[in-house]
Amino acid sequence: MPNQLGKRYKCAICGSEILCTKPGQGSVECCGKPMESQEARPIPSSD
Repeated sequence: MPNQLGKRYKCAICGSEILCTKPGQGSVECCGKPMESQEARPIPSSD
């Protein structure tokens, strides 16, 4: 699966997180394993 612009990825082994700033083919790896895509974080309301 190609890397998606604006997606965050996290390493399940060491906990490193990255933000994709340039999309492309291939996969993001850390500690010899593919990194997992994270879900979007909710935006806090500004009441």
